[in-house]
Amino acid sequence: MVTYPEFERRAQEVLSRIRAACAACGRDPASVRLLPVTKTHPVDAALFAHRLGLAAVGENRVQEAAAKRPLAPPDLRWELIGHLQSNKAKLAVATFDRVQSVDRADLAARLGRLAAEAGKVLPVLLQVNAGDDPAKFGCDLADAPALLDAALAQPGLRVEGLMAIAPLSDDPDVARRTFDALRGCRDRLAASSGRALPELSMGMSGDLEAAVAAGSTCLRVGSALFGERPSVA
Repeated sequence: MVTYPEFERRAQEVLSRIRAACAACGRDPASVRLLPVTKTHPVDAALFAHRLGLAAVGENRVQEAAAKRPLAPPDLRWELIGHLQSNKAKLAVATFDRVQSVDRADLAARLGRLAAEAGKVLPVLLQVNAGDDPAKFGCDLADAPALLDAALAQPGLRVEGLMAIAPLSDDPDVARRTFDALRGCRDRLAASSGRALPELSMGMSGDLEAAVAAGSTCLRVGSALFGERPSVA
């Protein structure tokens, strides 16, 4: 993994890109949060993020985060951005401060019940396959209203917004269309439900400018900060 000075240099470059993207579309840079993605990297990646003053990190695997979190400062927040299997839901509730990948009604019900049993309200985002990509998780755009209803029915959950991952493509319009579709979905859901859904988690290292232009509030960035991820089995 990169050294801290190299991470700091990379982070400043990413933050500069975010400021420029915000300036280009008339947004306040404070409305866009950088979420460092530390998956497959050692706990040092999370320590670097905390040292820089970033409040949270994103992880893809529940057990990996559960192993790292006790080694990190207690005020660092952890967010699950990867697919969550139902059998890992209990550990996820115990490990994460927010789950961004709630993509089906049965998972929402399980997380809500487990959070309530633990005496907590778990912030969540609903993952929508806004790019209609068969390789990506997330509910279909047409199923998002039912998923929102299922999540809102759980007192143990607090639905804060939506998340999407753009399809891999050399065509930048693919990401733009995905992000615009997610924002449109959020706007329709907020209007129909009467619930504010302020968070739009979309955009990564390669497409953050398009995401900011479309209204992203959370950019999930890994390789641009920490270098290429180590291979895992």
